[in-house]
Amino acid sequence: MSTALWQFPGGLVLPAHKAGSTAAPAQAAPIPDRLTVPIAEHPGEAAEVLVTPGDTVRTGQLIAHPKGQRGAAVHAPASGRVAAVEERRVPHPSGLAAPCVVIDSDGEDRWVEPAAPLSDVATTDPASLIRRIRDCGIVGLGGATFPTAEKLESAPPATGIEMLILNGAECEPYISCDNRLMRERPGAVIDGAWILMRVLMAPRCLIGVEDNKPEAIAALEAAVAEAGFEGVGVVTVPTRYPVGGEKQLVYTLTGKVIPSGALPAAVGVISQNVATAAAVHDAVRGGRPLIERYVTVTGPGVAQPRNVVARLGTPIEALIRLCGGYAENASRLIMGGPMMGFAIDDDTVPIVKGSNCLLVGTAETFPPPQQALPCIRCGACADACPVALLPQQLYWHARAGELDRACEYHLDDCIECGICGYVCPSHIPLVQYFLYAKSEIAAREQQRRQAELARTRYEQRQQRLERDRLERASARQRKKAVLQHKSRSTEQKKAEIQAALERARRKKSDTPGSGGRSDKR
Repeated sequence: MSTALWQFPGGLVLPAHKAGSTAAPAQAAPIPDRLTVPIAEHPGEAAEVLVTPGDTVRTGQLIAHPKGQRGAAVHAPASGRVAAVEERRVPHPSGLAAPCVVIDSDGEDRWVEPAAPLSDVATTDPASLIRRIRDCGIVGLGGATFPTAEKLESAPPATGIEMLILNGAECEPYISCDNRLMRERPGAVIDGAWILMRVLMAPRCLIGVEDNKPEAIAALEAAVAEAGFEGVGVVTVPTRYPVGGEKQLVYTLTGKVIPSGALPAAVGVISQNVATAAAVHDAVRGGRPLIERYVTVTGPGVAQPRNVVARLGTPIEALIRLCGGYAENASRLIMGGPMMGFAIDDDTVPIVKGSNCLLVGTAETFPPPQQALPCIRCGACADACPVALLPQQLYWHARAGELDRACEYHLDDCIECGICGYVCPSHIPLVQYFLYAKSEIAAREQQRRQAELARTRYEQRQQRLERDRLERASARQRKKAVLQHKSRSTEQKKAEIQAALERARRKKSDTPGSGGRSDKR
């Protein structure tokens, strides 16, 4: 599909390094003997665990119910017995442990009865479709893992959504899981796009795919023609990192600039990853929850790079072993790509919903960071920034702890793509400074909220104490009034009795002969 394209500022053309992992079809990974399933595979609050050790579960069974906003349901990726519900190490930059459900697989992969398919999407109300997507635990599979149902519900009902954008750009080097998915399951992607359009009541959908993926483009175009869905088009976009960024792809396809601090819905657009669309198709058409995903296992440090379809909770080392194991010179393991991924020092941790790539590097391709030198103010970082920020100024303010000044330079708009550090001749780890500043700002905001909450609680307590004091004082006044009334009543009764006695004595003294005993003869 031909459409006018816009070019975002900055960006880089990087070596792809994708040929090795896309040469063969994706391979289904065997179900391991033990799966470790984190119950917080989303940005929000951890889900509420519904199973206990010793329970028997089936594949697709709900094992953790979402809580609060940004929550997502978690399902058993295989049948078996719950071995433990405890904290285990998970793939995260912090390296910390998190609550997990550990399942010993029985090797039978016995499925729970799936939800009834919603085959007639055209007549199904959007609320029912969103409920099915939520129940199946669908999240954004591009890496952010934001709950899809909540993202769909965020669409403003007043203005509506003019366009759905599916992100098939996959611009970061080495990562190719979406490429294989689009080539192998194009029908699921297109049908998922149609379902999402129905939910959003969006008249158009554009699927952006980089021009270095001709097989994926051809497969999607054939699927669009076969399905006959109106308003769905596949658009070839230039290969330029980070065109797969949400704001960058929206601008490239529509020319619309998403305001600072706003979401794409502010300009009438909702974006989803192509893998998310395929997961929506599985949930709506087949009632299948999200329990597996395409994962790229690649890099010069792995023997046989390829894509695999693996159950969530599978240990990383099992997928590395499936791809021939580590090469002799393997030295570094990264989850994600070389620009935005993070290092992992333990390959026994499981893959999760956001695990799109396992990159095994060597000392030659991923050398240790060089010693940072003073900034020479060359401006290369600003020229390459795809958000048109001033990384040099952000760096100075972040380094000096001037967080308010960093915010004035729109630190929140940084997408952490890593380009600034990549082009820096002084080898300054700029993104690390920005992440530090963001974490400090988040911590400060958390402290502010806690202080505000404490102040509110203190004021409420003082008001409650004052209210209690006034109520006690009022009660004392009422009690005093009652006692005074009772005292007056008692005194009055005593006076009345005394007066009666006095009248009786006077009456007796006034009676003739009352002074002595009468003489009767």
